[in-house]
Amino acid sequence: MSDRLIRSSFEGRLKTWAGARVPALPIAYEDVAFTAPADGSTYLRAFLLPANTDSQDLEGKHTAYRGIFQVSIVTKAGIGRGTASLIAEEIAALFPNNLELVKSGLSVFVRSPMSTSTAQQGDTTSSLPLSFQYRADTF
Repeated sequence: MSDRLIRSSFEGRLKTWAGARVPALPIAYEDVAFTAPADGSTYLRAFLLPANTDSQDLEGKHTAYRGIFQVSIVTKAGIGRGTASLIAEEIAALFPNNLELVKSGLSVFVRSPMSTSTAQQGDTTSSLPLSFQYRADTF
């Protein structure tokens, strides 16, 4: 299924970038065991949010995979938005609008600029969600 390839493309790019940062940023992936850093340091959470798969031809050979890729930047609560905002700028540069990633012959495109949503405040952490729309077509 192409959702697997799309997830792998985006998560692989994010993982390479996050691992090369100093300090490296741990990433919590969907349905994978993860323990947040004990020292309360910043980490990321990655989500693939697929939309309904579509087809735009009468032969049924075309398949359009669309959805949203979201990365949440999780920081300590009460330290302000500075750290998360700087990381958000780096992630936006990592996934520019119209970026094409290819995995196992499937091209997936970033179809919107990265945008931020309202931060979610918890007792000990604050999470800043970033997201963009994607699309991949098969014929």
